Amino acid sequence: MALTSWKTFNFFDVSPVQFPDGDRSIFDTDISTLCNGSQNLFLGTNDGLVHILSQSFKVLRSFKAHDTGSITHMRQVDSTALLVTISEDLLNEPVLKVWALDREEKKSGAPKCLSTVLVQNGRRQFPVSAFTHLPDLSQLAVGFANGSVTIIRGDLIHDRGAKQRTVFESEEPVTGLEIQHGAITNLYIATTARILTLVIAGKGQGQPARALEDLGCGVGCMTLNEQTGDIMIAREDAIYTYGPGGRGPSFAYESPKTSISSFREYVALVCPPKATKGAGFGAGAGEDLLTASTFTVLEPDLRFISHSEALGGKARFVFAEWGSLFIVTVDGKVYQYREKSLQQKLEILYQRNLYILAINLAQKAGVDTLQQNMIFRKYGDYLYQKGDYDTAMQQYLRAIDNTEPSQVIRKFLDTQRIHNLIEYLEELHDHERATADHTTLLLNCYAKLKDTTKLDSFIKAPGELKFDLETAIAMCRQGGYYEQAAYLATKHNEYDMVVDILIEDSQKYAEALEYIWSLNPDTAYPNLMKYARVLLGHCPQETTKLFIEYYTGQFRPRREVEHQQTTKKSQPSSGSAIQNLTSFIPLPGAQGAKASLVEPQLAPELAIPSQYEIPKPRSAFSAFVDQPHKFIEFLEALIKQEGLKEEDKVDLYTTLFEMYLDTAKRAKEAGEREEWERKAKKVIEGRDIPVSTSNVLLLSDLSNFREGTTLVQEQQGLCSDIFRSYTSAKDTAGVIKALRKYGPQEPQLYIDALAYFSSSPKILQEAGDELHEVLKKIDKDGLMAPLQVIQALSNNAVVTMGMVKKYLSENIERERKDISSNRRLITSYTTDTTAKQSELTDLGTKPFIFQARSCASCHDRLDLPTVHFLCKHSFHQRCLNSVDEDAECPVCSPQNATIRAIRERQVRAAGQHEMFFGELGRSKERFGVVGEFFGRGVMRGGGGE
Repeated sequence: MALTSWKTFNFFDVSPVQFPDGDRSIFDTDISTLCNGSQNLFLGTNDGLVHILSQSFKVLRSFKAHDTGSITHMRQVDSTALLVTISEDLLNEPVLKVWALDREEKKSGAPKCLSTVLVQNGRRQFPVSAFTHLPDLSQLAVGFANGSVTIIRGDLIHDRGAKQRTVFESEEPVTGLEIQHGAITNLYIATTARILTLVIAGKGQGQPARALEDLGCGVGCMTLNEQTGDIMIAREDAIYTYGPGGRGPSFAYESPKTSISSFREYVALVCPPKATKGAGFGAGAGEDLLTASTFTVLEPDLRFISHSEALGGKARFVFAEWGSLFIVTVDGKVYQYREKSLQQKLEILYQRNLYILAINLAQKAGVDTLQQNMIFRKYGDYLYQKGDYDTAMQQYLRAIDNTEPSQVIRKFLDTQRIHNLIEYLEELHDHERATADHTTLLLNCYAKLKDTTKLDSFIKAPGELKFDLETAIAMCRQGGYYEQAAYLATKHNEYDMVVDILIEDSQKYAEALEYIWSLNPDTAYPNLMKYARVLLGHCPQETTKLFIEYYTGQFRPRREVEHQQTTKKSQPSSGSAIQNLTSFIPLPGAQGAKASLVEPQLAPELAIPSQYEIPKPRSAFSAFVDQPHKFIEFLEALIKQEGLKEEDKVDLYTTLFEMYLDTAKRAKEAGEREEWERKAKKVIEGRDIPVSTSNVLLLSDLSNFREGTTLVQEQQGLCSDIFRSYTSAKDTAGVIKALRKYGPQEPQLYIDALAYFSSSPKILQEAGDELHEVLKKIDKDGLMAPLQVIQALSNNAVVTMGMVKKYLSENIERERKDISSNRRLITSYTTDTTAKQSELTDLGTKPFIFQARSCASCHDRLDLPTVHFLCKHSFHQRCLNSVDEDAECPVCSPQNATIRAIRERQVRAAGQHEMFFGELGRSKERFGVVGEFFGRGVMRGGGGE
């Protein structure tokens, strides 16, 4: 690319160097060479002096480096205090010295000379035209004008000797030497006619120099690019680069060149006027010193000219130090070229609308993304003003990370630029910088264009969610894109929202029910309850089945496993667009064999009902308000399960009973009504059914269901209430029926029946012989005394004496027999008592004759000592355990102990009044109980015998 197409800028500030006050410019003296390094500038003179200058160009020190000759070459070893000088006088061999600037000679105070070497050139007196060295000074290369190159190897720092060898000879003078470091160290040799490379260390060392190109360069037109490591050669037509493999990239620059230097990423060139002829060795030596030269600084990577100016005089030296470029002219003036800041350079490019170059410059400088985006935004504004909206949008997209979206969006709100706006909004979402408003705007744009393809692509994009989910779903629902809304809600586990869309928007009730059935129990329940009445109204059978499964603990998520036919391509579905929503719910184990499409099958892991907390049955009652028959089906299914809580049982049975009665009440046909009443009666039959009595009585009364009232009264033991209901209704047949059914359980009913039968002649006539049966039962069970019966019957004149004559005669005869029997018992007890008292008196007052001949214990003949007891039992004294005063007959002792125990119990029972009253209350013959307890001594005083 020719340099004529390169844009020129002024990226350097030029200023003349002001020397310290009172000091004449050191450059006005006879300076022969110059080098820089370690924050200092080194000047060599024709008389062998070396001057060391600071950054302010003040001479820090000077010393005599060579006694004879002129210092023609000088190098400061970077990052060290070493300085290498070469002096020549053309009469003797060149002298090379190594100086330690941080060490001084004790006598003179000058830097210490570490080593001195006479550079050999085969005793041929030719000037040194080029010089270079390795950083550790282990090898130095010296080139001569006769075309030879000498390598000096050794330890020059410690002056341990050095060896010299001429490694290259040619007929062309050497114009430049540079060393390229790496695994292999290469010495590049430039002559006026060739460019060569020679391996001086590493693999290939010792081999002759290899020509890279049969074109050379002038003195000063060869340098090393420190950043890339390439060798740069300046020729009249172009700038060339070289590496071990040969020539590399180059760029054309038509102009004679006397100097090339590398400064950072720049290449600095000094070009004499084009009329000047000086491409060979020593070219330009006879030129007029006042002829102006051109100084140009190039940026080869970005291909622009950073600075270009015509110098006031001919440039003699160019060097880079202290972060700037310096030019020394032949008249001793020094100019400093300080690079402008990046921001200043960018401002220059902005003024010329060179935004692409500004972007490249910023990226090469390694600025952060924030600053780069600012340039993109400026470039976008520039393109927008020009009307290039598409390209402008591309720049805004590149700067999207730190650009306020509203600034861009406002520019593209015009309908004609809606595509650009969509592109920007999509990128905002990709960068996760979109707000809910941005999502709303983007979806509105899709809706305005009716671009469902892009809408699908946007919401179905893989990866993480890049927009506000609720906003996107709301906009899709608002715009009528129910499929997309359902897709988003399903994909991101917004199960409630999916159900809302299917029912409220799409009105696909069957699909909504299937979707609810596919959810986990904890998620399915709230959705089922929310839309229970709607679903029961449109899908009563399936919804009732779902309710039954859930409330019986048998709920299993129902997920279809579709059978995929691999032999045919699937055809576009003409049915619901939301029919496969359940496919987004994770289904473990679905990689196995697929089921047929004919019937949905449960996945293997779902065959066992899920574990969840079963809600109370009462919570579902309100859902069946408009579906009584389905409600009954639901209740009937729930009462069949085992393990119901008592509270739930009461709710279920009571509610089912109510529904049966309500349905029977609304039944139009008698047979249907009887069927529902039969079911209602069955619900409350038996004593194990936990029916709420008050509710059943209330419901039975409201529904005029008398059988229910009666049945509940039976179950609750309210027989008297049933009986009184018949008596109050004057239903004599019902009274007789109730008496026969409940009389054995409730004897009081016979007394009530006696009063009822004798209440009126009509009732007595209807009762017939039942009055005699009642009197017989009362007499048999002792429910009433005969006197009480007479009193009850004498309240009115309904029952005559003839009707109760038989009853009275039987009672009188029985009483007479009881009196006679009691009298006989009294006589017998009196006789026995008198006999016992007489016996006790005789034992205490009269002698007693003992006639026993054998021992009552061992049955042997009695012999002394003998013990006799008043009970007429005699024993050997040896057969008794004890013979003291408390001795007791062993034979009679058990019987006496029993009697004493009975007596002790009677004494203790004398204070247990609760036992007495308890027995008195339970007995039908109370007088007999009183007599029995009197005989036990209960009526005696405490402790009395």
